[in-house]
Parts: sequence; C-alpha cells; structure tokens
Amino acid sequence: MTPELMIKACSFYTGHLVKTHFCTWRDIARTNENVALAEKMNRAVTCYNFRLQKSVFHHWHSYMEDQKEKLKNTLLRIQRIIYCHKLSIILTKWRNRARLKSKKKEDELILKHELQLKKWKNRLILKRATAEESNFPEQSSSEGSLVDETLKCDISLLPERAILQIFFYLSLKDVIICGQVNHAWMLMTQLNSLWNAIDFSTVKNVIPDKYILSTLQRWRLNVLRLNFHGCLLRPKTFRSVSHCRNLQELNVSDCPTFTDESMRHISEGCPGVLYLNLSNTTITNRTMRLLPRHFHNLQNLSLAYCRGFTDKGLQYLNLGNGCHKLIYLDLSGCTQISVQGFRYIANSCTGITHLTINDMPTLTDNCVKALVEKCSRITSLVFTGAPHISDCTFKALSTCKLRKIRFEGNKRVTDASFKYIDKNYPNLSHIYMADCKGITDSSLRSLSPLRQLTVLNLANCVRIGDMGLRQFLDGPASIRIRELNLSNCVRLSDASVMKLSERCPNLNYLSLRNCDHLTAQGIGYIVNIFSLVSIDLSGTDISNEGLNVLSKHKKLKELSVSECYRITDVGIQITDSAMEMLSAKCHYLHILDISGCVLLTDQILEDLQIGCKQLRILKMQYCTNISKKAAQRMSSKVQQQEYNSNDPPHWFGYDREGDPLTELDNVTPSKGASELTVEKSTYSSEEQVA
Repeated sequence: MTPELMIKACSFYTGHLVKTHFCTWRDIARTNENVALAEKMNRAVTCYNFRLQKSVFHHWHSYMEDQKEKLKNTLLRIQRIIYCHKLSIILTKWRNRARLKSKKKEDELILKHELQLKKWKNRLILKRATAEESNFPEQSSSEGSLVDETLKCDISLLPERAILQIFFYLSLKDVIICGQVNHAWMLMTQLNSLWNAIDFSTVKNVIPDKYILSTLQRWRLNVLRLNFHGCLLRPKTFRSVSHCRNLQELNVSDCPTFTDESMRHISEGCPGVLYLNLSNTTITNRTMRLLPRHFHNLQNLSLAYCRGFTDKGLQYLNLGNGCHKLIYLDLSGCTQISVQGFRYIANSCTGITHLTINDMPTLTDNCVKALVEKCSRITSLVFTGAPHISDCTFKALSTCKLRKIRFEGNKRVTDASFKYIDKNYPNLSHIYMADCKGITDSSLRSLSPLRQLTVLNLANCVRIGDMGLRQFLDGPASIRIRELNLSNCVRLSDASVMKLSERCPNLNYLSLRNCDHLTAQGIGYIVNIFSLVSIDLSGTDISNEGLNVLSKHKKLKELSVSECYRITDVGIQITDSAMEMLSAKCHYLHILDISGCVLLTDQILEDLQIGCKQLRILKMQYCTNISKKAAQRMSSKVQQQEYNSNDPPHWFGYDREGDPLTELDNVTPSKGASELTVEKSTYSSEEQVA
C-alpha cells in the first residue's frame, strides 16, 4: 500500500464520517425546529381563541347594553302612554261633564224663555179677545198693557251662542240699528265675537269716515277680518287700520284712494296679515317692496288689475324673508308683466299652489314655462282670457300635480293637451274647458281614465258629439262625476242622456242648455238619475209632455227652462198645465227660471205658491202674459225675483204671442225691448213696507 492510497483512504473515510455526522446533526436540528414551531402554533391558536372570545364578549356586552337601553325607553314610552291615556280619560270625563252642565244650563234658559214666550202669547191672545169686545177707549188702554207685556219678552235671556248666531245674519247697518233699541240690546251687540269680521262694503255709501274710525278704535283688539271693497275713504281712515294688531284678512279692492303710503302704515301695524286683496288699486313698486319685509306669513295675495307695479316690483318679493309662504296668487289683468317678471315670481314664491291669471292677452307659453321651472307645487290653475296659450303650456305643466284647471275662450288648445292630461295628471278633479273650439270627441276619450274627476265643464265645445261622450262615460271617470256642463254642445242627442242615466249614479248638476236634439224621450232618461238636484234645459226642444215627465223627479231643487220653444204652427208649447203638474210634484224646488215662456199666465204663480213652498229665486223675463200685479204679489214669497213683460229679443226666434218670426222681424229689433228689471224681496219687514 502506497502512501497516496493511504491518503485517499483517509480522505474518503474522513469525508464519509463528516457527512454522516452532518446528516445526523441536521435531522436532530430539524426535529427541534418542528417542536418549537408546534409550540409556537399552539401559543398562537391559544392567543387567537382568547382574542376571539374577548371580541365576542365585547359585542355581546354592547348588544345587551343596547337591549337594556331599548327596554328602558320602551318602559318609559309605555308609562307615558298610560299617563296620557289617563289624562285623556280624565279630560274626556271633565269635558263631557262640562258640556252636560253647559247644555243643561242652556236648556234651562231656552225652556225658561219658551215658557215666558208662551205665557206672553197667551196673554196677548187673551188681551186681543177682550179688546174686540170692549169699546175704543178700553181698546187703547188694553194696547198699552200689551206693550207692557211685550217688554217682558227679553231676547237677552237667550244663550250667548244663540244671540251670536242671530246677529251673524245681520249686516253692519242692522247691527248698529239694533244697538240703539235699548240698553239690553246694546249689550248684546257688544259681544266681542260679533266684531271679529267687519264688512264696510255693504254700508260704503251710508256710513261716514268718522264712524269707521271710532269703530276700528273701539274694537281694534277683536278685529280679524276687514272688508273695504269699493269704499271711497280718506287716507287717515286707512291709516287707522294699523291699530288692529291682530288683523288677518284685509280687502281693499276697488278702493281708488288706497295708496302706497296707506299700505306702509298698515304693514307696520299689522304684521300678521294672511289674506291681502289689493285688486284694482293704484299701488306701485313701493308696496311690492313692503310685502316681503312685513308680511312674513302672507298666504293669499291678489294683485288683479293693478297696473302700477312692474317686473322690478315682483323682484322685490324675494327681499328679506320673502313671500315663500304664499300659496294663492291672482295676477288677472296685469298685462305689464313680462317673461322676466314670471321668473322673479318663480324665484320668490316657490310654494304657490293656486294661480289665477284672467284677462291677460299678453300671457304666452314662455311665461308659464318660466313660472313652472321652480313652482312645481301648483295644483289649481285658472287661465281665462288668455288666447295665446297652447298645447305647449300643458306639456310644461307636466311637472305639477294639477287637480283643477280652467281654460276659457281658447282656440289653440287641441286634443293634444288632453293626451298630456291623461298621462301626467291622474288626480285631476275639476276641468273647465269652456268655449274651446279645438276640442273634439278624442279629448273626451282621453279623459275617461281619470278616476278622481268630479266636475267637467265643456260648454260651447260644439265639436263634441254622442260618440265622444259615450266613450268618456264608459271609463271609470263617470262613476264619481257630480257636475257636468254640456251647454251649446249641439251634436248631443237622447242617446247621450240615456248613457248618462246608466253610468252616472252620483250626478248632481247637469246643463244641456241649447241642445236642440233633446226630446221628451231624453227627458225620461233624466228622471232616472236619482241623485240629480239641478238641471238646465234652457233653449231645448222641451214641451208640455217633457215637463210632465220631468215632474216625476221629485228631488229637483234648481230648474231652468227659459227660452224653451218648439217652432211649429202652434208656437210655444210650455203652458200653465205643464207648470201646474211640475209645481204639484217638485216640492223641494228652490230656483226656477221660466224666462221667455210667453204662454204662461198668472195661474202659474198661484200654483207655485201652493206646490213649491221652498222656492227662493224666480226668474220671469219676457213673460208677456204674467201681469205686474201678480209678479208683485209673488215677490213677497221669494227672496229674489226677476221679472219684466217686454217682448222677447229677436234671437229667441218668436214674438210675444209665441208665433215664429219672419225674416223681416229677425232684422228689426223687437218692440219694447229694454233693460232687464230685477226685483229682490226678502222677509225683512222694512223692505216690504218700502
């Protein structure tokens, strides 16, 4: 063996030995690391479980604290409810006892007054009986004693509520006269509640300024409502209104002497005004500047026909606190307002719900668009006398939740507007579209889905026929309809009336004025509308037969048959026999118009007095066979009466005898044509004596 081999053998042995020991050491080291790692993992799991338990416990503790707080609040709420319930029970018992005691006291007073009145009547009857048997001197002495007995009947013994109810029916002039009777009556007229509302417009030509000043000075703390409509007063009188600190409603419309200076004094003294009517006054931008500064709670404002302010005045409405509580605005006749002015209104009065703009030919679609940009709460809209409004306005109003719309005399509104109504205004309840020539049957078809519709006025819409009305009545809108005006819709016939009787169970008012195709058969269908209380058949082809059929409807309260004629050889067909049948059955009739029925005589008035005890208003224009003496006797039985015996106007188409007019007569005005005379009669003894 050589040394080299020996060296190699030693090297190999040494390497193998090192390798063996290193692998052994590595295995031992790995074993120790695994044990340490396992211990660490066990400690980590233990720590994680501990933290998890701690977090769960914390959440549970918070939940329990919240539950305890909720339980505590619930118990407090239950205790409050029980306490409030006890208080309500106590208050209800106290209120019932107080009402019972008050009612008992009032009943005792009323019973005492009735017994006193009955005793006074018995004595009066006895005195009258003895007065008839005695001579003249004894009669005069008995009358003196009767006067003494009359004084014992004192109205002041009535309860205060009854006295107020009686005096509320009197005008200001009558209340002042009653206060001059005696001391007791003066005390009755000085009740505070009686002077909450004072209407000086009824005595504007009688009472001088000094009495208005003294009245306002005396009742300044009680006055809530003042009406100076049409009063010609001095500026000093208007300034005295500022003493009424609790004033809520003020009407100075048509007052030519009302100026900006008067408005300044009132605005400084009466900041609580809610309703302000400045219609047809001479106010300017100065007044418009005062409104937002002083009337912070103003809700109703009327500026109709006030042409003294400009667009700049409307810009002032946004000053100070502004007029943001305004819900009603009337700008009728204010033709000076431009599109910019409506933008100012939209910026300052965003809460407007009721808007009225009548007699304004300068109103355009752009004005409405500028207004509705920010006034999206509008629910009621009135545009009459605005010929430039078109279908674009309805498209602009689609952002508003309209419930009432009124357009009149507009030729640019077509069926397209009603398509917008169907899609965007499902809550519409009132529609007034009178004298709109562009409306056809298609419009009625669009209105049929409106379930909330109760009032529909399509007067003078001459292009509407039976087909359109039938389609409208087939929809759900016919169920709730209460008022329907189809005046001058000349294409309607008995078929429409038959459909009305089938589909309108809640109809109260119906106007078929000048519907020439309506016959007695159609009147028979009207009788089947049991809820109907008012009907207008003026200018229709109705005769005695139709009135006899109509008399079967015993619940009628208002009836108009003026200008009713049938142009034939026999002339006018409404005579006394038909009206006698009507008066015998329609006992609830309150208003009757028989103008132009020239064949009626004095006999009809006697029949009305016997059969229609509740008749209040009677119109008898151009009734040539009714005498003036009979009309005067009838005026004492009704509250209002219109009568003259002039010849019928030529447009009626017949003369005073009921004969048809010739072409020559139609050109020549009727003889004796004059202005209508109106006779009003009430149950007031003063007017009857006059």
